[in-house]
Amino acid sequence: MTALLRYQTGLLLRSQRWLAPLLLYVAVLGVGISVGEPVLGALGLTAGALLPVTAWSVRICVTQEPPAARNVVAAAAGRGRAHLAALVTGTVLPLLVGGVAVLAVTATGDRRGVTALAAATAGLLAVLACALTGAAVGALVSRPFVRAPGWSLSALVLGSLLALVTTGSPAKHAMTALVTGARTPIADPPWFAAAGAVLLAAVCAALACRATARLE
Repeated sequence: MTALLRYQTGLLLRSQRWLAPLLLYVAVLGVGISVGEPVLGALGLTAGALLPVTAWSVRICVTQEPPAARNVVAAAAGRGRAHLAALVTGTVLPLLVGGVAVLAVTATGDRRGVTALAAATAGLLAVLACALTGAAVGALVSRPFVRAPGWSLSALVLGSLLALVTTGSPAKHAMTALVTGARTPIADPPWFAAAGAVLLAAVCAALACRATARLE
């Protein structure tokens, strides 16, 4: 699996297709967050904006290989393992960017009534919840479930929106916890949202890998 992850990461970095989701994330944070604003509300936006970015990143990773190269990798390592490596790669890189953003927002935001440790913990858990929910969306709107690029992108946008606003979504729960805490202010780390997102992402990844092994 380590070799597969290095392979997928190398493909992603060399292709420079990661630039578009990264620039989108930076643009949203640059427009939506100001230095000195209440830290918990800013962290809510930091986490929520990562959901569509992660879904986009996952879709990029599972579609970036040419068919011939994908068949060679699948023959050597198995289609399920190769697909899992693409899903993990597409999830980890946005998670790292989100973690850096949380630390930057915590350092520059208004932390009155909230310690830096409490704010960072809540922010990192919210980022984890939103990124993994986005990864689940990306896994379901890409191959092998949705092959046509136009339909895949449309499903990605719709799925990301629903994941942000639907009751019961781990991402919505995490964002609500931070936004509500900004009014108090009390940092309530969204542990249950993060745990739910881990379970959701694991189930969706398992479904995608099994479907890939059977359908491709």
